[in-house]
Formats: sequence, C-alpha cells, structure tokens
Amino acid sequence: MSTVEGLSARVIRVPLRRPWGADVPRVHVVEVVLTTSDGAQGRGFSWTPTIGAGAVHALLTQDIAEWITGRPAEPEVVWDGLWRHLHEAGGGGLTTIALAGVDLALWDLRGRRAGLGLTDLLGRRHDSAEVYGSGVNLHYSLDELVAQAQRWVAAGHGAVKMKVGRPSLDEDVERVAAVRRVLGPRRRLMVDANQRWDLPAARRAIAALAPYDLYWVEEPLLADATWAYAQLRRAVDVPIALGENAHTIHRFRDLLDAGACDVVQPNVVRVGGITPFLRIVALARSYGVSVAPHLLPELSGQLALTLPEPTLVEDVEDASFAALGCLAEPSGVVIEDGRLTAATAPGLGLSFA
Repeated sequence: MSTVEGLSARVIRVPLRRPWGADVPRVHVVEVVLTTSDGAQGRGFSWTPTIGAGAVHALLTQDIAEWITGRPAEPEVVWDGLWRHLHEAGGGGLTTIALAGVDLALWDLRGRRAGLGLTDLLGRRHDSAEVYGSGVNLHYSLDELVAQAQRWVAAGHGAVKMKVGRPSLDEDVERVAAVRRVLGPRRRLMVDANQRWDLPAARRAIAALAPYDLYWVEEPLLADATWAYAQLRRAVDVPIALGENAHTIHRFRDLLDAGACDVVQPNVVRVGGITPFLRIVALARSYGVSVAPHLLPELSGQLALTLPEPTLVEDVEDASFAALGCLAEPSGVVIEDGRLTAATAPGLGLSFA
C-alpha cells in the first residue's frame, strides 16, 4: 500500500462575473496536491467564498502536511484519523474545509489508479441529473431579478431558486410574485433566506409567500437553531431545506433526530469531502429525508449521479468553475437544457489553471 509522501497547496482567488454583493466580489479555491511513495499524484481542493482561505492554507501546509506524511493513501482511513487530529481546533468549519482538500485529493488518486471518473468509481445510478438555476440576487433590483429569471427559463431550467429576506416582507412578496409570473405555474420555485429570520418572522414570511407555490424554503433561521427549525416545520406546509452550514455528520444527525427539515443540503467541501458526504447521504436516507447537494456543480453533479434517488443539482448563474474560467481544461461535466451529465477523466476530472 502506498503512503502519502508530500502535500502542497496554493490559494487561487477567482473574481466572480456576477458579484454576490459588495462584500463578495470573488471566491477562493485552495488547490491541494498529494504525492505518494510510488510517485503518483492526487489533486483536490478546498473552497471558501469570503473569509478563511489563508487559514485553510495554513492548516493544510502546516498541521495537516506534517500529520499525513507516511499515512496510507486511502481516503476513509485518513479521514477519521485526521478529523480527530484536527478536532482540538474545531470539529467543523475551517477544519473540515481544509480536510476536504485532502479527502478529495485521495479520491482523485483512487479514481486515477482505477482509470475511472468519480461517478463510475462510486457507481453510476443515473445518466443525468436535473439542474436548477440559482442566483445570489438579494441585492438585484426587481428588473435585474426578472431578467435573471427569464434567462433561467430560456436555459431550460424547470426549477429555480431566488433569495429572500429584504428589509420589508412586502418587497419579498413583490419579488417572488414577479419571478413566479416569469416561471408560470409548472416550474418549481425555491426561496433561500440565508438565515435572516427568527421564528416569528419566518412564520409570517412563509405564510405570505406560500401562495406562490414554493417547492422549498431554505435556511429561514440561523443554522444552529435546531429547536426553532423543528417548531417551524410543524407550523408550516412548505418544505424546509437546510444543511449548507452544517459541517459534521453529528450535526446532520441532530437535525434529522429533531425532525427539523425535509431536505438536507450538504456542501461536499464544508463537510470535509466525499467520505463524510457519503455517510451523510446514508444517514439522511435512513430518515427518509431527501438530499440536494449544495453548490459546486462540477463536483456535486458527479455525486448526484451516484445517489439512490434522483436529486436536484444547484448551478449559481456564472459561478461554476467552468463559467469562472478557473479550470485548465474542460471537466467533462456538462449542463445543457437544465440537465447535467458527467463524462470526466479518471479521478475528479478537475484541473485548476
């Protein structure tokens, strides 16, 4: 069995074509390269849209690089030991984001050795997956929002997601109504509040927006408000989705035990990589709760094709790695007419410029 011989990492700052607000003009990718005792390489990445890239890079090149040297180059073996090693610095957050770079590199290595892309390595269950159009658009004017919805329709999306949580609930109602008019009655519409409401405000907002036939409402409350989520879910008829800010399988278990949501949305990087992502999927399935991976369609899309049940893949407008121009070559993940297919090179199929 080969062992890890070295780890290197670099921070790539990628300007967003459509800034996610004045405070988010760019995202950060931290590329990770592992070399093994038999001369092979695996390439992974960590990702953070706003803060923390420097801290992630430091964890990787200092604490993680020292710990991982000489360990077996196997993702499951490394993940559990490394999570425990990093736990003193935090069970999730920066630690799991950094851990993801290593885990993804090890899965990339496994795929390269097997001569298989990630989807076929894990076991392809679907030829394609539905993609929903998404946008970080709370700061858009109403006209800009309507124009974005029209682009989603033109691109063939049967489902879309928009942001809510403006200072006035009347504004949210006006904006949701306008997008619903563009979509018509048959396309699905999701809304994302990004943790902006407390429990009373969420109840009022969902009651006001429910007439527009919402497919789900995402993160209406603070991500850690488990009790409040359980109360809200019992009080409303619109499905609740959350999980992009849950970083460990333990946190997902707490949410599922509480009956806090109808859909879980693990972000494969924030939870620490593919190894914990697969465990979270199995856990959610045991509770009968749907899984919809969060962001990163070039990676989440490959995983979606391996899930037992069909799921939706999120594609934020002009924010995929391909759209941002940060890939050295095409990934093999293609989105056309609202569907995603994946025919990647062995491994993850992702090479950063």
